[in-house]
Amino acid sequence: MSLLGMAGEGPEAAVCSRKGCRSEAEWQLLWNNPRIHTPERRKVWLACGEHRDWLEDYLKTRLLWRETVPHPQPAGDGAR
Repeated sequence: MSLLGMAGEGPEAAVCSRKGCRSEAEWQLLWNNPRIHTPERRKVWLACGEHRDWLEDYLKTRLLWRETVPHPQPAGDGAR
């Protein structure tokens, strides 16, 4: 979608980082590459429930994974 097509629209839902997946993100996988990032830096991949384990395993195999936390839901989406 072009930036012009987004004018006046609300923020788009965060989607899973798995290639080809368009599902809404439920998890944040925090990672860094110690060879190029400072120890405190955290990069983020988003994951749906179906792809969380796959993405975690990918990062863990490469010794990049640091932590997985729930993805915050936007205010007003089911919050009571």
